[in-house]
Amino acid sequence: MNFRSDNTTGAAPEVLAALVEANAGPATPYGADPWTARAEVAVRDVFETDCAVFLVATGTAANALALSAMAPPFGAVLCHPEAHVMVDECGAPELFTGGAKLIPLPDRGGRITAADLDAFLALPDGGVHRVRPAAVSLTQAAETGVVYAPGAVADLAAVAHGRGLKVHMDGARFANAVAALGCTPAEASWRAGVDILCLGASKNGALAAEAVVVFDPALAAELPYRRKRGGHLLSKGRFLGAQMAAYLADGLWLGLAARANAAAARLAAGLGQVPGVDFVYPVEANELFVVLPPRVRDGLRADGFQFLDWDGPPRPGDGATVARLVTAFDTRDADVDALAAAARRHASPGPAGAGGDAA
Repeated sequence: MNFRSDNTTGAAPEVLAALVEANAGPATPYGADPWTARAEVAVRDVFETDCAVFLVATGTAANALALSAMAPPFGAVLCHPEAHVMVDECGAPELFTGGAKLIPLPDRGGRITAADLDAFLALPDGGVHRVRPAAVSLTQAAETGVVYAPGAVADLAAVAHGRGLKVHMDGARFANAVAALGCTPAEASWRAGVDILCLGASKNGALAAEAVVVFDPALAAELPYRRKRGGHLLSKGRFLGAQMAAYLADGLWLGLAARANAAAARLAAGLGQVPGVDFVYPVEANELFVVLPPRVRDGLRADGFQFLDWDGPPRPGDGATVARLVTAFDTRDADVDALAAAARRHASPGPAGAGGDAA
């Protein structure tokens, strides 16, 4: 039973069916096909605005391309210490921007704040001796499993725009955030001040499909060339378009995300009753960061449950570690309940807690 990531899941049946349909017969390459056109229209309809849409196959490509349109080589991108662009993209943002520096802001309950952004931007200007802040990057839902309310995004964007910075949103789990917030996609993005959103589908029902959604027209002009030069313009672009169009059709994307979020809430409720288990961050979307006593952690792994050890702060003592558990659109309630039951068993003293049969 795998709770390592929502990347471990397959594709939603609706997305697979769309790929099969798109596979029949020839189509114009490089995104000049009906499926890509439908996907672009679907994105604009979902966000209730005219916007430029660039489909790519990976979230790293989406983020790196987006930031390349925002930050010059001598610029700085401000972000959370655990932001994917900061720690998990092997320098791709720095490569695509030509050398822009990523600078972390403090973690405040799993997020960055407008107050910390304002304080950083108020520091003395070092002139040519220092990089120049060019963009702020938010992740929605955050790598810590929490979400940014539209008002918090608007506060950050107001500070950023007031200082001439652009606002990037890594939306690898944007669907989970919108489903959790109960707001519209527009309210969670451009209406709150986001200039470019990287809309993810791969973690939530697609095989491999992401969209760079550009709300600021001035940032869109060079992106077709940057995507091609970076090697991310697929010749058979119809298969990206087919995935994204199916993903957004009839609210499928939000329904899938709501299922993943519900599984996370169910798991949190079960683990919350286990002695010695504690939560590092509130469970607001589909990720849980849980302090596990050694006997619980080791017992769960011995039972075949898979999850990641979280190497970010905080670091608990007494041999306990922080585990990251992630649910997906197809996570089964039976697997959730089995993990919670096993954790309770391993937390209890005596033979059952040591791995014996539960009473």
